Amino acid sequence: MKVKVPAGLKASGAALWRSVVEDFDLSEHERAQLLQAARLTDTLDQLQAVLTTEGPTVPDPATGASKPSPVLVELRQQRITLARLLGALRVPDADDRRPQRRTGARGVYQ
Repeated sequence: MKVKVPAGLKASGAALWRSVVEDFDLSEHERAQLLQAARLTDTLDQLQAVLTTEGPTVPDPATGASKPSPVLVELRQQRITLARLLGALRVPDADDRRPQRRTGARGVYQ
């Protein structure tokens, strides 16, 4: 079944969306998570473009010394968020088609 890519997604977000929905049947809440992950993927591309242009450091106004760019810090935080969203979807990669097990602090749920 061909699923329409949500409006507003750019190339990377649309590619992520297609790669998941073409292979997996998602529930409504999983589609919502995937949409957020796809949007975040596009945001990561934008942040990376800014970082590539401006560089990883900026001068500290107080001391003049170099400090990490706020864009670099935000990029790192958004990558962590994307990893969590994708992990919450529990979509196996192409090499591992075994269903993923839900685990808790004390082991596998019964």
